[in-house]
Amino acid sequence: MLLTFGTFGAAQAQSTTAVDYTSWVQLAERIETAVEAGRASDTVLQGLRDDLSGWREQFVTASEANARTLTAVRAQLTALGTVPEGGEEPADISAQRAELSSRLAELAAPGKRAEIAKSRADVLIGEIDSILRDRQTSALLERDATPLNPTLWTRGWTTLVSSLNGTKNELLAGWNNPVQRAAFVAKLPALIASTIVGLVLLLMGGRWILALGDRFLEQRSTAQRWLMAFVLSLGQLFVPLAGAYILRTAIYETEFVGLRLDPVLDAIFGGIFLLLVSLWIGRFVFSDKYETLRRFSLSSEQRRTARRLVGWLSVVVGVKQVLEAFASFDQWIASVSAVIYFPLIVISGMLLWRLGRLLRKHARQALAQSEEEQQPRYGDTMYGLLGRGLIIVGYVGPALAALGYLQASTTLVFKTIETLLLLVLVIIAQRVLAEVWVVIRRGQDGAREGLVPTLVGFGVMLMAVPSFFRIWGTSNARIEQFWTQLSEGVAVGDTRITASALITLAVVFAVGYMLTRLVQGALKNTVLPKTGMDKGGQSALVSGIGYVGIFLAALVAITSAGIDLSSLAIVAGALSVGIGFGLQNIVSNFVSGIILLIERPITEGDWIEVGGTHGTVRDISVRSTRIETFDRSDVILPNADLISGKVTNYTRGNPVGRVIVPVGVAYGNDTRKIEAILLEIAEAHPMVLAKPAPYVVFQGFGADSLDFEIRAILRDVNFVMSVRSDMNHEIARRFTEAKIEIPFAQRDIWLRNPEALAATGTPEPTKKPAKKRKPQVKKPDFSQLDEGDFDGTEGGER
Repeated sequence: MLLTFGTFGAAQAQSTTAVDYTSWVQLAERIETAVEAGRASDTVLQGLRDDLSGWREQFVTASEANARTLTAVRAQLTALGTVPEGGEEPADISAQRAELSSRLAELAAPGKRAEIAKSRADVLIGEIDSILRDRQTSALLERDATPLNPTLWTRGWTTLVSSLNGTKNELLAGWNNPVQRAAFVAKLPALIASTIVGLVLLLMGGRWILALGDRFLEQRSTAQRWLMAFVLSLGQLFVPLAGAYILRTAIYETEFVGLRLDPVLDAIFGGIFLLLVSLWIGRFVFSDKYETLRRFSLSSEQRRTARRLVGWLSVVVGVKQVLEAFASFDQWIASVSAVIYFPLIVISGMLLWRLGRLLRKHARQALAQSEEEQQPRYGDTMYGLLGRGLIIVGYVGPALAALGYLQASTTLVFKTIETLLLLVLVIIAQRVLAEVWVVIRRGQDGAREGLVPTLVGFGVMLMAVPSFFRIWGTSNARIEQFWTQLSEGVAVGDTRITASALITLAVVFAVGYMLTRLVQGALKNTVLPKTGMDKGGQSALVSGIGYVGIFLAALVAITSAGIDLSSLAIVAGALSVGIGFGLQNIVSNFVSGIILLIERPITEGDWIEVGGTHGTVRDISVRSTRIETFDRSDVILPNADLISGKVTNYTRGNPVGRVIVPVGVAYGNDTRKIEAILLEIAEAHPMVLAKPAPYVVFQGFGADSLDFEIRAILRDVNFVMSVRSDMNHEIARRFTEAKIEIPFAQRDIWLRNPEALAATGTPEPTKKPAKKRKPQVKKPDFSQLDEGDFDGTEGGER
């Protein structure tokens, strides 16, 4: 059966607006027949899959052709409303409804047909992918002759020598051709000059650039210098590569390159490129002179060993590419390939094993150097896991080759090397972008470990994911198909959420959020300070604008992404009851926060008391309020407690407040004299207001003293503790000068029935007055104000 691959291209050329379903049906039937037979080669199946992908894209476009018109017709039907229950409605309305319904069905028909065809294409693509995947798995599990069989060694060596002799014979045939030899002799001077230049650049150019770059990297103190050194280090790649390109051009100019030598030269120079890249990575990652990606916890000798291992791995991969060129041209059999590739697999396994041990050693040493309380760094943990993986590959790869699983062995070993190379390049790209961000932030502390470099690094890793899939055998068609399905998104009701829609939503919301913050900053720092609004009102206005701006940014982002919120109304309504019960406290605090921002019974900087806790208001958010106590600890209070509970605001409007200082004197002192002294002390303090004037109250006769109180109004109640302390010091000094005694507690002990003690033979004690004891007076603690300092009798009154 003859299968054509140009059907899709021809159909697409015929019309750009309509789908040729006749050609599609014919191609689909042929593909179904080929899939059922299962005899088509991988190349044929891959070509068929590419055709199907093209048709599928055309079906996707056709299914969305009338989307806007369909939306308009549906909107008109919605405007007409539902049909009355009795089925009777005006004739013109009924005719219009029938016309719109017919138009809707007519417009939806092409899209439905395209959807059906797309579904058929998806099924065929899945079947082809399944066949290719099964064949790939079978090839990996296929067991050939073991290379440990000595009878195959001679055959393998003979085949390799035959391929080399074939290449030599091709060169000799070109030399023996008079025309080719004459052309070579005519170009000989130019070829010699090109060869010398190419060799110099290839062998010496990298060293010159390395010496120049080290001058920057050794003295690196800024991100700018690091980036400059990195750019110079790229010359270690480009200058030798330029030399390799000149050499390759000179070889082709000899005109001795034939069909056999051409793929071999491509493989050789591909290996040279890989070697130069690997040497550059080795110098960059395992350097002794400067810190690059991360300082490895390895000695200088171990870093030197790591650089050598990386270089030898690239050499082995380059040799493998050259052998593959010979094998493809001469059609080596599986047993010969197993014998020839086996030494390369063993050497690669040993190199990976040694490199894995170095990474494991670094992880162990980094863990030992870290403090016991400190969590191990994520990067060091990943290096340890990577090292363990390389060790496993180093064992398993040669073992598989020895058992005869050549395809599985070569895939595991050499794909691991390629993956390792790509992973290091991704990490280097992440570091370069992080340094660029440091330059943008002008060297701000912590910029390198900030959120933006982390997100950018994550994006770089996502961009490299398709390359990782390609390394491990995933075709470009499969990757494109996955991206196409991701772009089509997921349908939620009448709305389709796609990756592009989510990206649009994130970008628009980020822009709206940034604009909101800019407006807030302009108001807070430029506009509002020039008004007469108090600080609390300014904070409330800025916070309110922030909430409104974020809400509008989210609304615009959702609209820009094309997400229809009406389609989510039913789901939101169903969840609202459960959310209402589960989040009732959060909603209560949210509403209370809005009330606080609008009414502003408290503002930032106020001294308040809530539930026995004194502190200064530091921040009022939508959900909670943060106050700072006088011992410098933060207390987070739900806003509902501030609305429904009792709150005392000592500094609301103005900081004026009252202080009460209790004083006790011994019995027998002149009460009027004491009153005069206390009044003088109160009037003399600079924090006491003259109006209303302070006064002294004779409270009464206590158990141990005559009780007085100084009551005064302070200009700033925040200094109540220092004012009380100052007055107490002055009272002690003035009472000492006036010989006024400050009493302490006294108790007389009387013994009733002392004869009872005499009856027991104990001498009757002489009655003595009880020894005077000084009362244990608790020293005041001024580190924190409590409710006892500002209750109804002690102070805090306005």
